[in-house]
Amino acid sequence: MQGKATAADPNGHGIDAGENEAVATQVLVVDDEPVTARGYARALAAAGHKVSVAHDGREAAALAKATAFDVIVSDIAMPDMDGLALLRTVRENDLDVPMIFMTGSPALESALAAIEYGAFRYLLKPVAPEAMLEVVARAVRVHRLARVRREATSVHELEGKPIGDRAGLEARFASAVDKLWVAAQPIISWSGRRIFAYETLLRTEEPTLRSPIDFFDAAERLGKAAELGRIIRQKVAVLLRETPPPALLFVNLHPADLEDPELYAEDGALTPYARQVVLEITERAALDRIHELQSRVMRLRALGYRIAIDDLGAGYAGLTSFAQLEPEVVKVDMSLVRGIDSSAVKQKLVRSIIALCTELGIQLVAEGIETIAERDMLIGLGGDLCQGYLFAKPGRGYPEPNMA
Repeated sequence: MQGKATAADPNGHGIDAGENEAVATQVLVVDDEPVTARGYARALAAAGHKVSVAHDGREAAALAKATAFDVIVSDIAMPDMDGLALLRTVRENDLDVPMIFMTGSPALESALAAIEYGAFRYLLKPVAPEAMLEVVARAVRVHRLARVRREATSVHELEGKPIGDRAGLEARFASAVDKLWVAAQPIISWSGRRIFAYETLLRTEEPTLRSPIDFFDAAERLGKAAELGRIIRQKVAVLLRETPPPALLFVNLHPADLEDPELYAEDGALTPYARQVVLEITERAALDRIHELQSRVMRLRALGYRIAIDDLGAGYAGLTSFAQLEPEVVKVDMSLVRGIDSSAVKQKLVRSIIALCTELGIQLVAEGIETIAERDMLIGLGGDLCQGYLFAKPGRGYPEPNMA
């Protein structure tokens, strides 16, 4: 094991529990004071733990990446990489290992930060050996339970699972951003059997944030929704540069995007392609909270963008959204489309929406179409623009739709 040494080796980075090795747990002690670190390590080794020692955060991060520790006991105030930075780094590879922080200079700010980032305990130096052993034993039990649950969960089952602490969330969010890509799904005009547009959709290979809803929820919790919006727009711009679409491109906007100056800037990622882009604003968004919403929408139109209301029918602000945004396009939520062929209520609702859009000169897209019966009912009600798995699933590039 990297950093391992026997108790007799004064220059080693670890202490071996000897007779208890078969059942010993792996503990990493991190402290920039060698005497203090050695003292804690000897007490833990005497209690039957296998102990590794690191004297700074970077050394500890390397050890944690190479070894599956049961507990990490770390000083919180260290030069170069402090305990919180170490925890964030550890969470890139291990969402479960408990971190016990120690400090000789207690402060409310550092204690609150430690709790927010997911510290198992926050101890004041000097820590009595008995207290240290008790906390470590409790942390080991918690970690073993978490590991059993994690090992019993397949990669696909991780989707949507809560990530317990801020450090873990930051690590998973960074991983999701690194693995982010943009899929596209066609929107077709059924009457003309032609492609009307493509919608771009957020995708990531990070299993814990694979759902776009979870991904955006993580961004909001971390205060990075606007940052994520910029990253997505940059990805869409690359797609536009490398392979211009044969039709319009729909791009979803998070509420935070509407207050991001980059969206309106002359050198913004999507600004050169504005006339090819329809910006989808979800009806679920709290539009009333957006400062000077109508003037912002006017600025977007002046740049060449068209505006769409997304998910109409999924919330309660439909008519208000019409009045506030005066959209060129409305997308009917799949909750009204799914099973519409067998629901008289849905048929009446969608017929009314189609009539309203026709009167106002607004184009309507029915999304989430999965069956021929749903498609035929929507066409019979006066619809034309269609989107859903019946025609094509989202994919890389611009998937060809099934027009049969």
